[in-house]
Amino acid sequence: MAVLTQITGPAHTRILSVGAARGNIDVPNDDLVEAIDSSDEWIRQRTGIIQRRRASEDVLAVDLSVEAGEEAIVRSGLDRSEIDGVIISTISNVAVTPSMAALAAHRLGLTPAAAFDISAACAGYVYGVGQADALVRSGVCKNVLVIGSEKLSDLVDPTDRSISFLLGDGAGAVIVGASDTPGIGPTIWGSDGGHWDTIHMTTTFSDYRANPGEVAWPTLRQDGQTVFRWAVWEMAKVAKKTIAASGIEVSDLAAFIPHQANMRIIDEFAKQLKLPETVAVARDIEMQGNTSAASIPLAMHQLLEEQPELSGGLALQIGFGAGLVYGAQIVTLP
Repeated sequence: MAVLTQITGPAHTRILSVGAARGNIDVPNDDLVEAIDSSDEWIRQRTGIIQRRRASEDVLAVDLSVEAGEEAIVRSGLDRSEIDGVIISTISNVAVTPSMAALAAHRLGLTPAAAFDISAACAGYVYGVGQADALVRSGVCKNVLVIGSEKLSDLVDPTDRSISFLLGDGAGAVIVGASDTPGIGPTIWGSDGGHWDTIHMTTTFSDYRANPGEVAWPTLRQDGQTVFRWAVWEMAKVAKKTIAASGIEVSDLAAFIPHQANMRIIDEFAKQLKLPETVAVARDIEMQGNTSAASIPLAMHQLLEEQPELSGGLALQIGFGAGLVYGAQIVTLP
């Protein structure tokens, strides 16, 4: 009887490099407050956001993906032929199919790399890193480009007070490859579909098509208080579980890079984890806004630009959002 050949890969992986692309327009709070009958002060107190970066109409999420991916590739020092996997997490592709990843891979000169999209909203980047880690360690891929990319300004109702003023546009990219020592800890992830409608679209595309002129274009909406409580209390438990599963202590961390959902969530999260003052906390949301799947790699990129001495240190990254879905890992910073 014939026996199938199976392949194996390296024992360990790490993040080799990081790249970023941010929307080309600065949108301060004052530009949005009239539509939601609010004020700059209200937005700052509620979210910590001073401005958000958004992309002009001629810029698509795939364009942001290519820009961020290019920087990650160049910084990795790899030949493009060595990158044989591309994963993009997004909820803002302009087409259901083909995938954004396939087009981005082509534009980045990575053909014939395997390429696919995943939809896990604000946890999507962490899901992508978890999959890339598994693909490399299994031997299926040598190096995987993981991108979180969003143009959320396409999904905004300017008059919606629940989420519209939070959202920005951007892409963050990392390359996951082999390592001599562990550089990516266990991925702790999961979902709770019982709260599926906590962050949701206002209508379906089928309803929009069936009722032209009567049903508005689908946009994002959330139950802010429910999301806040879930993110702070339940995700703190996930973060602690991730730290324990990785065999380290909170004091071993150099950085904490949570999904940039809301500054109040980030600050309360840090209190729940009892982070030492030595741990750098990413607060990219202040000038970038909430970019869903792109927020963690963008925040990592900004943190390393501001504090390059963090390179080589351990960081807790955790994403959480629509689904409800969540995921976390401890990673060695590139």
